[in-house]
Amino acid sequence: PLYDHRERVQRLIWPIMVACVTGIVTAVGSTLGIAMLMGASRETLLTLAPKSVTSPIAMGIAEQLGGIPSLAAGLVLLTGSIGCALGPWIFRLLRIKDPTVQGFTLGLAAHGFGTAQSFSSIGALAGAFAGLAMGLTGLVTAFLLPLIVALFGI
Repeated sequence: PLYDHRERVQRLIWPIMVACVTGIVTAVGSTLGIAMLMGASRETLLTLAPKSVTSPIAMGIAEQLGGIPSLAAGLVLLTGSIGCALGPWIFRLLRIKDPTVQGFTLGLAAHGFGTAQSFSSIGALAGAFAGLAMGLTGLVTAFLLPLIVALFGI
């Protein structure tokens, strides 16, 4: 489905990249900030940091950073479930009706679960953009997360 909408993706490439980086920094920054305020250990912080990407990528990142890969995978599933449960409600609250925005948001925040929900509940266009967001977020996070962790002094 993404190939069918490649012209739209090309037209929106800069907003997509800005949204992706903003989503990553917000997800990681808020997670690490809250966990640090609550006194989480270094290992816990490094396990929590990649919770907003798909499980295989999160496990690899957590392992490379010194976190617990299996716990990271569980946190990814929890994050995806919460994103799918709250996403439609937030879309209604904010009156977001564009399937492109809904799909991209669910793919970025709820990864695989959000992509599946986008395809099944919203449509192929939303699913295509959710898949794009999920893949792009995983790729960019793998590069940005070590920098963000270093900025937090972990």
